[in-house]
Amino acid sequence: MIFPARYVVLTLSALLLVALSRPALCNGSRIDKLYHPYVQPLEHEFEFRSLDEKNASVAPGDRTKARLGYGQAVSDNWFAEAYLIGEKNDDRDFHIQSFEVEGLRQLTEQGEYAADAGLLFDVESKFDGDLTELSSALLLEKEWGRWSGTANLFGIYEFGRDVNDEFETAFNLQGRYRLNRHFEPAIEFYKAQNTFGIGPVFLGSYSLGHARKLRWEAGVVLGLDNDTPDRTIRTLVEFEF
Repeated sequence: MIFPARYVVLTLSALLLVALSRPALCNGSRIDKLYHPYVQPLEHEFEFRSLDEKNASVAPGDRTKARLGYGQAVSDNWFAEAYLIGEKNDDRDFHIQSFEVEGLRQLTEQGEYAADAGLLFDVESKFDGDLTELSSALLLEKEWGRWSGTANLFGIYEFGRDVNDEFETAFNLQGRYRLNRHFEPAIEFYKAQNTFGIGPVFLGSYSLGHARKLRWEAGVVLGLDNDTPDRTIRTLVEFEF
């Protein structure tokens, strides 16, 4: 079946934004988890994820960032999640920095078209300053036998008194081999105005009984330019029920 024209237009538009976007002043790496375009009805989850950055030349030096969130499906094709975000760097101790809310909309049934599609909407606001970030992303996923390819194409807008209003785009890509449900090796690629990195990631899940599951991810992303942290260790643990 041919992939619907509206999703082709969305994909091409997002790619065009990535290709033509002007240089932005947004600071900070855009390395994070890859989003998949699926919603499991009736699902609830607690999520913890962290990023540990080693910076030899990128301000503000070494940094650790952590998110703790709760999410749930609010319909058959909408999933909502809220996070508290904390950060520690060379200049200050760990502190709660901001609050984030996101919504994921599944657009297609898995396997219905040439690729599965979804949309992500996100708002993040700082507690200790006047800075808000709005973002949206087109989420695409395709399976070839045991292989899965996932792409996230972001448009990001920052505004507030503590930053010059600015627009940024980002492109994240994951290639994953579904060896078994406990262990799936993958490679991830990240590209944004201040991010250019690639590295191995490992994923897996374990059943904890009826409708309960523990998912984990761990990987190392290496910076490929002077603006990206030399290495970023990213981890994620989700308890789904």
